[in-house]
Amino acid sequence: MSRRVILSRRLFLAAPLAVAACQASPGAVDVHDVARVERYLNTTHGLTAQVVQTWPDGGVGEGTLSYEPGNLRLDYRTPHPMRLVAAGGHLVFRDAQRQSVTRMNLSHQPLGLLLATPVHLGGAVVVTAIRHGANVLQISMARSDNPSQGLLTLGFSDFAGQLSLVAIDLMDARRNSTRLHLTGVRTGTDFPPDFFSLSAPL
Repeated sequence: MSRRVILSRRLFLAAPLAVAACQASPGAVDVHDVARVERYLNTTHGLTAQVVQTWPDGGVGEGTLSYEPGNLRLDYRTPHPMRLVAAGGHLVFRDAQRQSVTRMNLSHQPLGLLLATPVHLGGAVVVTAIRHGANVLQISMARSDNPSQGLLTLGFSDFAGQLSLVAIDLMDARRNSTRLHLTGVRTGTDFPPDFFSLSAPL
């Protein structure tokens, strides 16, 4: 494996995650949109999508993303077979080429904000910014007790009041950005019972 790919993967897994987003005062946050995002993340089942991931150094990987409330799985086809599974507050990353396994607790990682059950964007979680565009909604969030530890930004298409997840943006404290762009988003997939198992081999 090239040094570039190794560095990219480590930055995605190990860096304190944050996102560069326009900060909004608490009074500027749209409570209605916060509720819509909460509802989407808590009630969207069997989501699958094709994903293109760009690491901080510009390296690109492609694969399939699968989401069920509280669970996330990324199956990479390029740059070579890899799998990331996050469930039950933990993450396991398997790299077939390196024959390596990396494990992480998500309790202090912004990615864990996406996988809380249920997702609640209040109290322990602070919404730092909401942006609106042409049929687009973007929301940034962090843990209330330590916002500088990292932020997570989610991008949604927004047509006729219907949200669909299209982007996940993570940025570390040094403003190194990891972006996931989703296409071909589908919902209603019936995942096998062990699909999000942390112990399943690659």
